[in-house]
Amino acid sequence: MQIIVVGCGNVGFALTEQLSKEGHNLTVIDLKNDKLKRVTDNCDVMGIVGNGATYSVQMEAGIEEANLLIAVTDSDEMNLLCCLIAKKAGGCQTIARVRNPVYSREIGFIKEELGLSMIINPEAAAADDIARLLKFPSAIEVDTFARGRVELFKIRLTRDNILVGCVLKDISSKLYCNVLVCIVERDEQVIIPDGNFKLCEKDTISVVVSSRNIIQFFKKMGLATGRVHDTMIVGGGATAYYLAKQLLNMGIKVKIIEYDRIRCDTLCELLPQAMIVCGDGTDRNILMEEGIERTQAFVSMTNVDEKNIMLSLFARTISDAKLITRIHRMSYDNLLSELDIGSIIYPRYTTAENIVRFVRAMSNSLGSNVETLYKLISNKAEALEFLIGKNSPVVDIPIQHLNLKPNILIACINHKGNIITPGGSDIIRVGDTVVVITTNTGLYDIRDILR
Repeated sequence: MQIIVVGCGNVGFALTEQLSKEGHNLTVIDLKNDKLKRVTDNCDVMGIVGNGATYSVQMEAGIEEANLLIAVTDSDEMNLLCCLIAKKAGGCQTIARVRNPVYSREIGFIKEELGLSMIINPEAAAADDIARLLKFPSAIEVDTFARGRVELFKIRLTRDNILVGCVLKDISSKLYCNVLVCIVERDEQVIIPDGNFKLCEKDTISVVVSSRNIIQFFKKMGLATGRVHDTMIVGGGATAYYLAKQLLNMGIKVKIIEYDRIRCDTLCELLPQAMIVCGDGTDRNILMEEGIERTQAFVSMTNVDEKNIMLSLFARTISDAKLITRIHRMSYDNLLSELDIGSIIYPRYTTAENIVRFVRAMSNSLGSNVETLYKLISNKAEALEFLIGKNSPVVDIPIQHLNLKPNILIACINHKGNIITPGGSDIIRVGDTVVVITTNTGLYDIRDILR
């Protein structure tokens, strides 16, 4: 497809990188030449220096032939204006990044009136991810499918874990719980295992389980089953606001430590039920005074990655809190894998996942829409949920007779709300949604799982 991306910040770079890898023709626009150069030097795309909210620049970028324009500048108003001009000039699909909480209550109206295909809020999306983790604190990552009926958990196996030494085909009978281990990370390998695979200490496993079996599964594993009761957040930006709002609605106590006095006053007005502390969240004495040793969850989300890493390392040494660390730059990825700083949140990649899912749904050939998409293990694997259309080649055929490509696992079938962990004799029907786990990235349609 012909895609125009306006804005070459962190989100724009991540989007361009991913979409160019998937074979789309991209043109990127930014006012700053240095930002544009970073993208064009790393990706095979065309760059234009200019204001993406002007008709002349969009025409130069080829808006008349474009299938999609994505506006992800730092300004919500600029993004909305870019999309409005694109609709008038080219009639293409449009996606806007809108971050300001003031607009969050009017998203439906804005989307409908401006004819937007999608509105994305990276901070709100990151807050959703963190809230899921605090609901299930024993997991490193939590992804949701089938409108909340299915969860994909990532768990690291310690020496005393009941699954160490277990062969995968025996897990359900051993735990008396219907679950499926779909990915195993061992050393530097990412493995889609078969039933004869044996788990070892220090393996990191991704497990698919229906929502009604979650508590039973965690109990059998000897893991905590309940959500945290209180959370300390360092950094009072937009993500902290969205997260605190969710946690307070879940009945979780929230304490936010923020350095800027004006921002603290704003948070006090927006979040009257939260405790707002004005102070330097990187100061050890302040953290100790505010009870970091006793908190059940600690979220580091300052604007500086290095500070967030150091804060989580400090929290790990003096507390048993569930740790969540927000990171913007992927350059730390190899280092972070060696550090025990809990769950790591990359907001720009959460945003990119949502937009890539939309693009793949636009590109599908048989109507088997990509309903959900998660990038896993630093983009080494994907978990996708497909809605099955009537022309799909997988319909009414037992799974054991499907000629699947290597490294493809059908992890779950949602049939009219009934969650099925599939065996060889199970059949996919029209209207089902199917969760597929694969290390073959770039699936657009359910037919892509077949040889």
